[in-house]
Amino acid sequence: MKNLFFALLATFVISSNCLAGTAAESISVSDPYVRAVPPGQTVSASFMQLKNSSDKQHAIVNVKSTISKVVELHTHTHENGMMMMRQVEKMEIPANGETVLQPGGLHIMLIGLHNELTLDQKVSLTLEFEDGSSKTIEAPVRKIMMKGMMNSKGMMK
Repeated sequence: MKNLFFALLATFVISSNCLAGTAAESISVSDPYVRAVPPGQTVSASFMQLKNSSDKQHAIVNVKSTISKVVELHTHTHENGMMMMRQVEKMEIPANGETVLQPGGLHIMLIGLHNELTLDQKVSLTLEFEDGSSKTIEAPVRKIMMKGMMNSKGMMK
């Protein structure tokens, strides 16, 4: 009877772990895109919404892409009245919550682009999570404008 109890307990633990799934299975990605940049520019960024359907917090700890020499996780902070960009170790996605990567906030930096980006080009990004799982997404290149970049006549400041 004792052996049966431990066998059932072990089966339950294994089943529970399988039901919990990986971070890659729990995180859905919506509206991913890469910012179009002027010809000759070798740095761009990627943005998206990340939604966690599990009751466990997860985190992106690395991103890989063949589009650039270096890929880094970044955020913007306000320091001494200036907006500063800083690399971060991870991007947390709360349990049953979401994290938004957006201009002026969390984002993925693509540094040392190998080629010029073209509108609607698909950029492959592999998101790596804290549990070792990964998810590859395709992010189209889009032209975007930062808020506050246009004057009242619609011209760039």
